[in-house]
Amino acid sequence: MKRNIRIYFLLATSALFSFPVLHAQAIKDDFVKIDTTIAMRDGVRLYTTIYIPKDETQSYPFLMERTPYSCGPYGAGNYKTRLASNANLVKDKYIFVFQDVRGRYMSEGKFEEMTPAKDSKKSPSDVDESSDTYDTVDWLLKNIKNNNGRVGIYGISYPGFYATASLPQAHPAIKAVSPQAPVTDEFVGDDANHNGAFYLLDNFDFDDNFDGAHPGPQKRYTGVFPLNIKDAYQFFLDLGPVKNTNSPSYYNHKSKIWDEYLDHNTYDSYWKARNIRTHLNGIRPAVLVVGGWFDAEDMFGALRTYQAIEKQNPSNQNFLVMGPWTHGAWARGQWSRFGTHDFGSNTSKFFQDSIEARFFRFYLKDKGPLDLPEATIFETGSNVWKNYPVWPPAAAQKTTWYLSADKGLSAAPPRTKSYLEYVSDPSTPVPYTPGVRGGRNNEYMVEDQHFATSRKDVLTYMSVPLEKDMVVAGELFADLSVSLTGTDADFIVKLVDVLPDTAVAGDGLQRMVRAEVMRGKFRNNLEKPEPFVPGMATHVKLQLNDISHCFKKGHRLMVQVQSSWFPLVDMNPQTFVTIPEASASDFQKETIRVYGDSKIVLPVVNR
Repeated sequence: MKRNIRIYFLLATSALFSFPVLHAQAIKDDFVKIDTTIAMRDGVRLYTTIYIPKDETQSYPFLMERTPYSCGPYGAGNYKTRLASNANLVKDKYIFVFQDVRGRYMSEGKFEEMTPAKDSKKSPSDVDESSDTYDTVDWLLKNIKNNNGRVGIYGISYPGFYATASLPQAHPAIKAVSPQAPVTDEFVGDDANHNGAFYLLDNFDFDDNFDGAHPGPQKRYTGVFPLNIKDAYQFFLDLGPVKNTNSPSYYNHKSKIWDEYLDHNTYDSYWKARNIRTHLNGIRPAVLVVGGWFDAEDMFGALRTYQAIEKQNPSNQNFLVMGPWTHGAWARGQWSRFGTHDFGSNTSKFFQDSIEARFFRFYLKDKGPLDLPEATIFETGSNVWKNYPVWPPAAAQKTTWYLSADKGLSAAPPRTKSYLEYVSDPSTPVPYTPGVRGGRNNEYMVEDQHFATSRKDVLTYMSVPLEKDMVVAGELFADLSVSLTGTDADFIVKLVDVLPDTAVAGDGLQRMVRAEVMRGKFRNNLEKPEPFVPGMATHVKLQLNDISHCFKKGHRLMVQVQSSWFPLVDMNPQTFVTIPEASASDFQKETIRVYGDSKIVLPVVNR
């Protein structure tokens, strides 16, 4: 695996995901390739590669991916080894279009992280990803023969963002769009931050490679600095405060994106301008949003993109698929296991055959019927696909479980305001995963939590064994009642499924189901951080990503609360300071109390 931790950066290579790979000659036998540049309305030219079926006895729709990760190989004689991760799409035959977005690889222009959308375009200089897509589609319709006048757009992760960004003011020929694990809101819940807490490990590595210099069209990038991390926990502990990432050995202010991340440490105009959700109005194309329950990067993006379209366009054909996948794993040839999970079937093949291929056939080729449910959701724990007419399910009942001071987890509210407490020490933060690893352990999303349970700076609450299966499906919330001896802290809440002691599970496998972090100073407002008043009890409420899980009979529910998740998330100094400017002296130990009226609210479908 390459050093780039974010898997969406690696989608340009076929080896990682076991995509169905053809020899370039096989594609050359069936397709004619065109390399060209397409001028946008402001004169900037975007490099585009087009693969046209040689069979001219019929017309074909376009299927396009716009990407910041290279549309190469470049040159009319150089063919891709795959045109799509889904072999059905190649077999069905489309005119496949790939484009370097502006400011990336062989395209002209200036690249912007998560290009802000412009609802009002008063002159040719008012451009965004919607207008670039519109202009590209318009050129394709007029210049590529044997097209049927219809266009589909799709992409995973960052290309998923560009798929989403094509929807506002879309060209009339765009009939079907599939944002898959789309980057959506990088301060609230996607790659850069979660609830204001900075995802240090992934971004430090990714931006090094992604944000190399682009003086003009080029076929490859050079990293900002050389890096070879063998023990990420120790490396970032030794590195110290985040501001040290801009030392001469590392970014040294050579990365525009890294500086933007550190400069914009509240939910300010920079992040708001990059929240595509507020622009998803008046959507005409059919939409298929795809995400994974084990996606460490953009689970939020899939769920919230679907939600925004649904709320703002109630009559739009908008579908959601959530499977038992990591980032982009639905594009693999095989996905029947992950971590200690065995799903009992090839879930990626089901998606490719029964959902994705049918979606594009129906809307681009008039081949059907489609008959997709509104939401196709995989239920972990029971390993079954569920169809829902709405998501979240209307039948879900909010059920409260209290975190009691005797380390129990029950539906009975506490009788007294008792508490448990722990000392959070920035010099010995809680690791997000056990063992020594140089890059992110993707399995942390389903990992056994015994390593955390044994620590004194992690509070663990557990229910009695369930008397029958309990299906939890929909939105998930936590409400912690806490007090601090300091003025700031992070709060990580984990929901864990504890299996019975068996030869397979060992000492009650504690398999994480869902987890989320809140940077405490943003507990009331992501725009205006507030210090905690030492010793004063206050509430920290956070929404975890949605859930679809069956806690089986005999299993226990577990909730863990901690204040570091290192180095996945940067260490909070635990003093009320601007963290990207903090010095080593700002990092302080503090004692944190969690009171018995703290709770987690589960959306229970049956009990």
